[in-house]
Amino acid sequence: MQRPPNPHASPKLSAPPRSAGLFFATPEQRVALAREMFFDEGQRPSGLVPELVIQSWMRCTVANRRPSEPINLEPVTKARIASALARNRLLLQAARHDLQQLDAALAGTPCKALLTGPDGVLIQVTPTARAEGYLMPNVARVGVNLNENHMGTTAPSVVARTGEACVVRGAEHFFTGVSVMQCAAAPIRNARGDLAGVLDLSIEGEAFRFDAAAMVRLYATAIENRLFEAQSAALLLLRFQSSPALLHTPLEGLAAVDGQGRVAWLNQTGASLLGTERVPAQPTDAEALLGLGLEDLLSLAHHGRSQPRPCPNGLTLWIQARPDAPMAPSIETPPLPPADLPDAAPPDAPAAPTLHHANRALIESTLAACGGNVSRAARQLGVSRGLLYRRLGEWRTGDHPTD
Repeated sequence: MQRPPNPHASPKLSAPPRSAGLFFATPEQRVALAREMFFDEGQRPSGLVPELVIQSWMRCTVANRRPSEPINLEPVTKARIASALARNRLLLQAARHDLQQLDAALAGTPCKALLTGPDGVLIQVTPTARAEGYLMPNVARVGVNLNENHMGTTAPSVVARTGEACVVRGAEHFFTGVSVMQCAAAPIRNARGDLAGVLDLSIEGEAFRFDAAAMVRLYATAIENRLFEAQSAALLLLRFQSSPALLHTPLEGLAAVDGQGRVAWLNQTGASLLGTERVPAQPTDAEALLGLGLEDLLSLAHHGRSQPRPCPNGLTLWIQARPDAPMAPSIETPPLPPADLPDAAPPDAPAAPTLHHANRALIESTLAACGGNVSRAARQLGVSRGLLYRRLGEWRTGDHPTD
């Protein structure tokens, strides 16, 4: 005989019946079922929560962490803050403008933008215009360590660990004390493709009312591009895309070319457009990727405007070169021996033009065309008159340019 239901019993809200089917479960029920399978039954809840979340749960479990234990927030000292800010000085400089814009965009929401270094330590936090709840003020402080060892499964901790963009919602957090949070984070990489930091959007007590994953990826890319530019200050910077309207936006491709006409590195968009790696494994001539040699690139820099150019891979890209590019002879890493370079020239062959020499020829020819008028030549070259005078003075004394 079937026992009648007890009207005083508390309903079990942790998970729907297994037979209910995944497509009929709410997100909250799916996460509850995933936690029951993982923590109570030792089963892998594939398909119920993101794979990055499952992997983080596994790492936390292997580290003998328990979901019910309190969050481990280490004391933040002035020395620790100063050290974190000093280690990430270039990232902070690159992020300043975009974080100000992001702060303005989030002003009407209870969301915060958090910027961490590659180790997960917070280095900048935007303010919020609305109530923050009880957890956010304790966690969102410069110097707090958000890595997985301290905060368990969160979007910034997962990105710092894996380098992949991630969204963690509610009970997807490993620690139950963090389940009031929703967070979306994306990596910021330096010019060489290494993780330089993590940008995160977090909200407490409610769900995002916009696509936080798309927004954080957009701003992370913008910061990444500015960091790329800062790390390529001694190289010739190229901007390119299939449409000129996309130049000077987070969607532009970027490439840095050294004084020998070799591509030192590219951002992710640039690598995707050209079908290559962000940092070429071997010295790659710019002409092989872009169809433009050093003289062509310097001519682009002289004109300053973007121009459509057909590339060897068949795409026609609008390309613009930074007109005030400094004259660096090579990339940051030590150059390979001449014998290791493709098609190395024999010892008695004339030296290939470097960016320094080609730039000097460009300046001298422009001066000649302007009848020696430095002011007019500077205007045509798109540089300041003072910079042109410094170049001429350095060449008269035999020194190489240092700008």
